[in-house]
Amino acid sequence: MSTTTGAVWGRADQQDFRSRVRGTLLAAAVGDALGAPVDRLALDGIRQLHGPEGVVDLAPAHGRRGAVTHLTQLTLFSVEGLIRAQVRRDTGAWHPPTDLHRAYLRWAATQRDWGPDLRKDDGWLVREEWLYARRDPTRPLLTGLGDEHPGTLDVPKNPDAYGPEPTVRSAPFGLLVGWEPQLVAQLAVECATQTHGHPAACLTAGAYAVTVHTLARGDSLDGAVQRALALLAARPGHDPVSAALQHALGAVRQGLPGPERVAELVGEGAAPGVLAAAVYCALVAEDVRHGLRLAVNQDGPSAATAALTGGLLGALHGETALPPAWLAELEGRPTILELADDFAMEMTQGPALHDPTGASPGWLTRYPRGI
Repeated sequence: MSTTTGAVWGRADQQDFRSRVRGTLLAAAVGDALGAPVDRLALDGIRQLHGPEGVVDLAPAHGRRGAVTHLTQLTLFSVEGLIRAQVRRDTGAWHPPTDLHRAYLRWAATQRDWGPDLRKDDGWLVREEWLYARRDPTRPLLTGLGDEHPGTLDVPKNPDAYGPEPTVRSAPFGLLVGWEPQLVAQLAVECATQTHGHPAACLTAGAYAVTVHTLARGDSLDGAVQRALALLAARPGHDPVSAALQHALGAVRQGLPGPERVAELVGEGAAPGVLAAAVYCALVAEDVRHGLRLAVNQDGPSAATAALTGGLLGALHGETALPPAWLAELEGRPTILELADDFAMEMTQGPALHDPTGASPGWLTRYPRGI
């Protein structure tokens, strides 16, 4: 696969990349939807509601089967922000964390407004009415994006927040296969500070982005985790994240997988533990369906754990490995597919869509260069 920005992509490389982009975004959303009805329920409560095997299929949440949460909503705005950063690069304004912050502010507006403001010319994603549903966003998300000022490494928003939300929305950063891994990690860390400033949350987001990045380049999951560990080692404060990932690798060799082992890895539901559980579920998964069910049926944050697991398995196997019956009921699937294909097209054929001297008018309507 081409790994340098601006390189010429062969047709097979483009098809493989698009499949991995689609797989990452769709599988993460399916995991989110599978976990949404039982998010943060204890395993006993899950079994009381869904039987002794727990959740084995999509169940109603937010008034329908296949509904996603704020985790998927924000992930989609991550994708849109990355596309718009690439488009804005032609203007000489190249600071992706700023473009991502603007994208997250557009998401925050969907949580306040009744629906799209058709008077504004701000791209197509913010006009998708289904994204205006409020799906239990956590307080750090709302307060972190409650004003126009972005969090930074020096002055992060919510410095005590260490939940998994910024990790989930970092999956698209890993799909920047033309970037070097350390830059992918840095972008994820900087964007995490916009809502969750605790070092463990920021470094977990960076570790996840690098893991997805390595998978999207065609490596194994074990190799991807090792790459993340190597990059983490150079960063201050990495010990909780590195220890959690090492724990996940060790757990693979400790007998048959089950909910108790997943719950042990999740711990209190902080970002490092949730990522460790997702890595474990992906490593022991017989297939995507098995891995997502394992991620959901445990005592911790089911939606986040399964979304992270889905992102890993989708990047590893591509879209054709996903259960079609679950895709058929997934909320927002047309939007997710459209955005995934736009992302793949921008990353592989961006110069044909826009450059400093000219651009496709339709593309700039979809992804404006303006602030």
